[in-house]
Amino acid sequence: MDRGPIAEIDLNAIAYNLRVARKITGTRTVIAVVKADGYGHGAVEVSRRLVKEGASCLAVAYTSEAIALRRAGIKAPIIVLFDKNNIEDYLKYSLIPVVHDVKTAQRFSKEAKVRKQNLNLHIKVDTGMGRLGFNMEDIEKEMSAIGKMNFISIKGLMSHFSDADLYDRSYALMQVDRFNKARNILNKKGIKQILCHMANSAAVMTLPESYFDAVRLGLMLYGYSPIQARGKRQETSNNRGSSLLTPHFSLLKPAMTIKTKILSLRKLKRGTPVSYGRTFITARESLIAVLPVGYADGYPRVLSNNADVIIRGKLAPVAGRICMDTAMVDVTEIRDVSEGDEVILLGRQKNTAITAFELAERAGTIPYEILTSLGNRSKRVYING
Repeated sequence: MDRGPIAEIDLNAIAYNLRVARKITGTRTVIAVVKADGYGHGAVEVSRRLVKEGASCLAVAYTSEAIALRRAGIKAPIIVLFDKNNIEDYLKYSLIPVVHDVKTAQRFSKEAKVRKQNLNLHIKVDTGMGRLGFNMEDIEKEMSAIGKMNFISIKGLMSHFSDADLYDRSYALMQVDRFNKARNILNKKGIKQILCHMANSAAVMTLPESYFDAVRLGLMLYGYSPIQARGKRQETSNNRGSSLLTPHFSLLKPAMTIKTKILSLRKLKRGTPVSYGRTFITARESLIAVLPVGYADGYPRVLSNNADVIIRGKLAPVAGRICMDTAMVDVTEIRDVSEGDEVILLGRQKNTAITAFELAERAGTIPYEILTSLGNRSKRVYING
């Protein structure tokens, strides 16, 4: 048998989620974020569908991700968010760099001059994330320097919110204000008609002030809203947990289902330990299912004794520590269970569902990590109607 679970990716759901975002934001340009292999969903197939559905631009983290899309025949504009190495690749593959400092802009200008090719780039300004970007106090001087460089043109301005779910709107609005100041500085320098983009998935849900010319959709495309975990906080004050657009998250359709099958069934007497460390001991005569999925397949070990799977439409708890290659679940309460039965680790079966938010909460992490870990270590199959 092949190693690991199956990741069933519903491209129709991704297309639907794009339409939901468009309904919220109107006619703005959509930049679809497909980094980390499409958040574990497969960047090539996801990108093909998104471009077909009208996404104007794609965004990745590093040039290697962009090159893979180009080699797959994807011709849409691709923004590379972080990479400032392998500058020749930007020109060879018609990629759009995001520049964070003057020295990098100089390197791009030099390489473009050698090749006698014009290169369009986007500028990133740090409005409060503290990771990458031009400092606000230096931007006027540094934009003047970049504006004088040959063979490069500033075609975009971007920034990034520090609060992934925008729980603190007051800080997010301060970042928007700084971004507006940076945009005004560029306009005064004669750098106009640029694509300004700041809104991520959370901002699409809660902060229309940040829409500008384009929105960058990430987690939302894959069926989850970053604000979904905030729950009751959505009903608080205007500065925290705005509920302005939050009902839309319930319209999103998760695109990933992680499946496996029962490898073996074991009848165990009362008082029998299960798995390493004897952290689970049967309290009754039990039926334990062994699954061919472990932490090497992206199913977090921290879910040991702390998660459920779905079998025959019923929840079955993880029993004992998750191993490198296997996990055990208690199926004593599930009637007619058999070896080979389908098991859902993430997704829906009949009327029962396990979401990435639920697994993330139990694992003490975020849904992004659940999706990328499971999706990137599973064999993918696609639904593409």
